[in-house]
Amino acid sequence: MRLRATLPVAALIGAAPLAALAALLLAGALAPGPGLLALAGVALAQCGLALVWARDLGRLEAALRRIPETREPIPVPALPGLAALLRQAERVKRALLDRADRAEAARRAEAAILEALPDPLLVLGTNHRLRRANAAARCEFGIEAAPVLRHPSLHAALDRAEANGAAQTIELVLPVPVPREWQATVIALDPAAGGGDRFVVWLTDRTRERAVERMRADFVANASHELRTPLASLTGFIETLRGPAAEDPAATQHFLGIMAEQAARMERLIADLLSLSRIELNEHQRPAEPVRLTELASRIAMEFEPRITAQGATLHLDLAPDLPEMPGDADQLAQVLQNLLDNALRHGRHGGNIRLSAQPAAPGRGWPQRPGLVLSVADDGPGIPREHIPRLTERFYRVDHGRSRAAGGTGLGLAIVKHIVNRHRGQLRIESREGEGARFSVWLPLA
Repeated sequence: MRLRATLPVAALIGAAPLAALAALLLAGALAPGPGLLALAGVALAQCGLALVWARDLGRLEAALRRIPETREPIPVPALPGLAALLRQAERVKRALLDRADRAEAARRAEAAILEALPDPLLVLGTNHRLRRANAAARCEFGIEAAPVLRHPSLHAALDRAEANGAAQTIELVLPVPVPREWQATVIALDPAAGGGDRFVVWLTDRTRERAVERMRADFVANASHELRTPLASLTGFIETLRGPAAEDPAATQHFLGIMAEQAARMERLIADLLSLSRIELNEHQRPAEPVRLTELASRIAMEFEPRITAQGATLHLDLAPDLPEMPGDADQLAQVLQNLLDNALRHGRHGGNIRLSAQPAAPGRGWPQRPGLVLSVADDGPGIPREHIPRLTERFYRVDHGRSRAAGGTGLGLAIVKHIVNRHRGQLRIESREGEGARFSVWLPLA
């Protein structure tokens, strides 16, 4: 109620006394002098009352208008008759403020939840414009999330979600900064809810999952091929021995020797497959038994002496004598050394040099900044072309397929090394230059 409205109301309140005085004055019941004075007094009193009403109602109106902006109490009116109205106004004010507090708390909780989500999440408004992005989205796509919002498949999904109200799930491949595969779920919000938010886009990184699926498919295909090749050879030789070579002792011995080699190859392949499966099964459990790396390396070096001598190679040992014990799995660490030495013998040069080292991790060499030990096996063979190095630990990956098979390798040795190192929470580093040999180094934490 405004001042121009309260004055007429107050005037009406005092109209009856003024009319009664005027009637008495006209009827002669009051002397003109005292009557006029009484009439003027009543009029002044009514004007004062009207001003007080106007002031109190004006203050009340202003206080009610400021409820969204301030929490100051509503001023106490001078007129007792407005006390009930004041109490009701205070109740309304408290209810409105409580509702506003709850809404603000809910908004903050929602914002905190969105920020804490590990997956990127975008909130879009009309015309598919970005309104909010959580921390994960800003980290992955930048403040404006341009790589996602520019993708035509996303806009098509937004249009479908708006048209039928159903959530849409699509696959997005974003090429920058490196190719990543994302699953985007688009949810259309109810426009009646207000606030300007129209869509929620939730993104899940499927890059690793898709890569694992492709690796599994490749693994099955490669494993089938690797097993099928010696099986085909065995089948062919068996048919030959049943036929033309059945009466030829020399041919029989020759074919039986080849069959024994193929059977041994299959045995090694199956053993490596089983070993890799067991390692992967327990990869999430870090081993904790105490291992003395110097003693372990010395024992493995002695086991390899006959093969090294047969190949005319020379093994150089550089084993620190006072290495501390480290937590690990002695059998698996022995397998790491065996595979690395086997790799050096197969791919190093005949009559070459192999160096086996076990030393404390030196600072400034790119290893983690905490205590650790470094195992390394180096050869002076032909080396590895740079483009092959990142893929050497993939299952069945070979730089030279013919040479690797001729040397008796299964293509799983370095994959086994990688998974054992991962289980020990270590790091594997491969360094090589063509014509200068290769070095395989393993960093293992002491704690």
